[in-house]
Amino acid sequence: MPWIRNKPVRVVMRWQLIVTLAMVLTLGLLWGFHGAASAFLGGVVSIVSAAAFSAIVSRYRGSTAGGILITALKAEAVKIVLTVALLWLVMTFYKDVVAIGFIGTFILTVLIFGLALFVTDDAKVAQIKQ
Repeated sequence: MPWIRNKPVRVVMRWQLIVTLAMVLTLGLLWGFHGAASAFLGGVVSIVSAAAFSAIVSRYRGSTAGGILITALKAEAVKIVLTVALLWLVMTFYKDVVAIGFIGTFILTVLIFGLALFVTDDAKVAQIKQ
């Protein structure tokens, strides 16, 4: 993920991937192939949406508060539309989806993305201390 310049976002996206893989293994053992596939798809929906958000935010080069806000709102709008579309696609076309595994993994990975606020960017902390 070198195209994501924001360290906290890179960290939480890595954790989203780790949790998705753990859920795939766990639900695969509990419910077989469809449980594992459902967990995988739930994680992928969140990860793809987060990647789209991150790509939009990472491209911004300005420094005005208004520009930052507009970019964040655009990125969030893209993330929401993409999330809804991907959720709809999976629920519509994957007839054997294990809903609890799909939605559960999706919710876990969305919550993890929200934790980016709590990940420090060491470079920024070092600049502030100087």
